[in-house]
Formats: sequence, C-alpha cells, structure tokens
Amino acid sequence: MIERPPRPVWSWRAVGLGWLPFADAATPELPLGRMLRLSLFQVSVGVAAVLLIGTLNRVMIVELNLPAWLVATMISLPLVFAPFRMLVGHRSDHHRSVLGWKRVPYIWFGTLMQFGGLAIMPFALILLSGDSHGPPILGQASAALAFLATGAGVHMTQTAGLALATDLAPADARPKVVALLCLMLLVGTVVSAVTFGLLLFPFSEVRLVRVVQGAAVASLVLNTLALWKQEARDPARALIAKTPSPRFGEAWTAYTRTGRAVRRLVAIGLGTMAFSMQDVLLEPYGGRVLHLPVGATTILTAMLALGGACGLGLAARQLNRGADPYRIAGYGATAGLCAFTAVIFAAPLQSGGLFAASVLMIGFGAGLFAHGTLTASMNMSERDATGLALGVWGAVQALAAGVAIAAGGLIGDGVSALARTGRLGEVLANPATGFTAVYLIEIVLLFSTLVALGPLVRFGVAPETDELATLSADPIMLTPTR
Repeated sequence: MIERPPRPVWSWRAVGLGWLPFADAATPELPLGRMLRLSLFQVSVGVAAVLLIGTLNRVMIVELNLPAWLVATMISLPLVFAPFRMLVGHRSDHHRSVLGWKRVPYIWFGTLMQFGGLAIMPFALILLSGDSHGPPILGQASAALAFLATGAGVHMTQTAGLALATDLAPADARPKVVALLCLMLLVGTVVSAVTFGLLLFPFSEVRLVRVVQGAAVASLVLNTLALWKQEARDPARALIAKTPSPRFGEAWTAYTRTGRAVRRLVAIGLGTMAFSMQDVLLEPYGGRVLHLPVGATTILTAMLALGGACGLGLAARQLNRGADPYRIAGYGATAGLCAFTAVIFAAPLQSGGLFAASVLMIGFGAGLFAHGTLTASMNMSERDATGLALGVWGAVQALAAGVAIAAGGLIGDGVSALARTGRLGEVLANPATGFTAVYLIEIVLLFSTLVALGPLVRFGVAPETDELATLSADPIMLTPTR
C-alpha cells in the first residue's frame, strides 16, 4: 500500500499547473534552466532602462544641474535607433556566419554596444555638467555617443534575443515563454531601481562612476550567460552563401500582406501609447492631487510591477488553454479603461485606496496587452521572418512609448498652466485638471485600440484565407477559443 504524502505536500500538489504559469513552460527542446538563463538578457534590458529613464534622469537634473531640455534630448536619443529594430530582425533571420549562427552575433555585438555606452556614460555626464576644462561641445558629443550606443545595444540585444527565444520554444510553449521573458524584464527593472537608489545614497561623482560602470559589467555578464550554448551551430548556413538573401523591402512587403499586419501594428501603437502616457504622471498625481507622502508614491512603482506580473501570469494561463491573443490584448485594454476612469474619480473623492487599486489595475491591463500582442506577433511570423516580426513589434512599441511619455508631460504641463491662469474657467482651476486631461486622452486611445483589435479577434470562426497559410504552421493559433 502506497503511503499518502503529508497534508502540506498534498495541498501543494492540488494546485494545478494552470495557476503556476511558468512551472510547466519547460519542454524537452527548451528545459526550464536553459529558459531561465536565456531570459537574463531581459534583466539587462531592465537595468539599462532604469538607468536611462529613471536614475540618470534625476541625477542629471538635480545633482548635476543640467537643463531639463538637454536631459530630455539625451534620454530621447536611444529612440532614434528604435526603427532599426526591423532591419536588425530581418538581418538576423538571414545572417550567414562561418560558424553557423544567425542570432548570436547580433546579441553579442548588441551587448558590446550596450557595455561600451554604459562604460563611458558617467565620464561623459561629468563632462556634460561642465566639470572640465574642455569645450562644452566635447561633453555634449560624448554624452550623445554614450546614450546612442547604449540604446542601440539594448534594441539590438532585445530584438535578437526575442527572436532566438521564438526559434527555441515550441509553438505550444510560446505563451509561457513570453510571460517569463516579460516577467524577467519587470524583475530587472524593479530590482535595479531599488539597488541604484541604495548605492547612490549619498550621491557623489565617484559613486556615479562606480554604479554605472558596475551596471555595464553586469549587462555584459548577464547577456553572456544568456546566449551561452543557446543557439546550435549549423554549418549548412555557411554553405548557402551563394544564394542571395531577400531584401528588406521585399520582406517588409510580404510581412504587411499577411495576417492584417498593418491593423495589428496600429493596435499595438495605440495601446502602447495609452498605457505609457501616464508613466511620468502617476507619482506627481499622487503627491500634488491626493497629497500622498513620498514613501507612499514610491510604492506605486512596485504596485505597477505587481499588477503587470499578475496580468502576465493570467495571460499565460489563458493562452496555454487556447485563448486568442488578440482577445487577451482586448481584455487588457478594457482593464485599462476601468483603471484610468477610477484614477480620475480618485481626485474628487480624495481616495488614496482607490488610486492604489487603479495603479494595480493599470499594471494588470498593461501586462495582458503586452503579452497578447507579443504572442500574436510571434505566432503570426513565418519561420524565416521571426526576427522581422519581432523587430517591427519592438520598433512600434518603443516609438509609441517614447512619443506618449513626451506628449503626456507636455499636455499635462500645458493644461495645468492654462488652468492655473483661469483660462479654462473657475471650476477647472485646480491641480487635477492637467492630469485629468492626459487620463481622458488615454481613455480615448484605449477605445481606439479596441476598435483596431475588433476585426483581429476570431470570435470562434475560421480565420480568413490570407491568415490561414500563416496560422497553419502554428498549432496554438488553430486551437478553438474558449
């Protein structure tokens, strides 16, 4: 007679794998240890993002006394490389290497660019602040080079890394792999934000050099571990050197003709803008409008990440059951509509609890939307165009987020200035007016996102003829929606 395990063990076994979205993501082709190691490139992306957008943003304005317009210009420079993600993805699809690799060279050279940019960045910022005997143009040029190199490296590494994950993961495991990759990006963002805050207190230029260069070394180590023995060498790739590779224009034309790609990209851009416009406004809204202390507003970042993790987990569970990724993205947009509406009502009610729940819901909706659109892009890509599809997704998302963040700040400040001067009327002359204007725009963008997503959702019927050829290569996309 087989002895029954202790009750605690039995209780944990009763928890289905469906509620542990990463526990059964491993496959014989991609074991769990190998998958976790591959996802380390997303951690390095999170480290770089926190440095560029968060830590260095504050350091340049507050500690180094740089003008805000110059700081905004430097931080926006990495977006210049975002459109080239499409070309990087296309080139990695058809790269010919004597060693038989197609993704590894792009991850490696992207890592070197990221490392080089971060390595020279603290010295470039010190020159930019005027703490030198050289001409000002020297500091501006060196800082621009550092930000451009770091941004180019991040874009190249993430595009090729996502394509490699798609190559290695079987079709039925992609939803969980996507969720794990997105979760690791959140982990890298939150952990590095806390770490940088602790290491830079109290601030000094020597500490800045050590922390940023330490981040450069950490990025190099993480990406090296991520790509180590991931892509098998295929000498056959070197033997087809006489066969011309398809041009980018031809590949782009073929991509836009399949699976309503243009509508999908419009939906991705609108949804990303809707969820990103409030990135620089949530904490000021909590402080100026709801009068929350600094400690309470700082927790908002953790709550946003927690909501995102919950959204990723739920999306992975539902997609593993055969749900339509566009439907999941639509659920995320709907959650965002509810969240931003609640944020607006938190001001007249002066409810910090409602605001906190709204922030959690924003992260939840963003997680659902990001997972759904990324999974759809992976599933709709043909085998020889995976890099192009993911490069397009990354380029649209990065550009939309950058434009939305800048527009959110400008619109919020502009409307607030009009409200303070009384030009909008006595009723709107309060601190919440500028923030509310941005949140209303985000609500309109989310409604537009749902309109764009509507025709992409299958509603249980057979896909259209132009999508059938692409879907036939991917069993998960042919699973009926539940």
